[in-house]
Amino acid sequence: MPTRVRRRLRQDASAAGLASGAVSGAVCGSDPVNGYQVLEQVVRLPVSTWRYHWDPPHVRHLGPMAQDWWKAFGVGENDRTICCTDANGVAIVAIQTLHRELTELRGEIAALRAQSSPHTTLAGPERPAWEEGSPEGDEPTSGVPARQATGL
Repeated sequence: MPTRVRRRLRQDASAAGLASGAVSGAVCGSDPVNGYQVLEQVVRLPVSTWRYHWDPPHVRHLGPMAQDWWKAFGVGENDRTICCTDANGVAIVAIQTLHRELTELRGEIAALRAQSSPHTTLAGPERPAWEEGSPEGDEPTSGVPARQATGL
């Protein structure tokens, strides 16, 4: 293997797997990202379990198809692969956006509680019986109420 190729492989890989070389000076064309648009695409992205043709039957993977990823985000080299750096970036942006939404909602709830009189209570969302500690309620095995299950 030529020295140049070996150096490149060592630079982009570690014992833990692939590593991103995205450091200032090594990248160009940095553009801001609209987290709400990214989150909307994440929500719409089809995700399934699957295996490669060469995998043994017991091996399963979880994730989107590269063509769907490319259509949703348009990042990476092509519509045949999903780069780990891009997957990490999409996940981080989605998490940041959810955190921003959660923080805003907590602020709104605090403001509404402060406005309400001591004689008034705000009705919250109906909680499943298993969350109330009722012995009649069966706790779902996944810990997620059935109405929130994603089907995975």
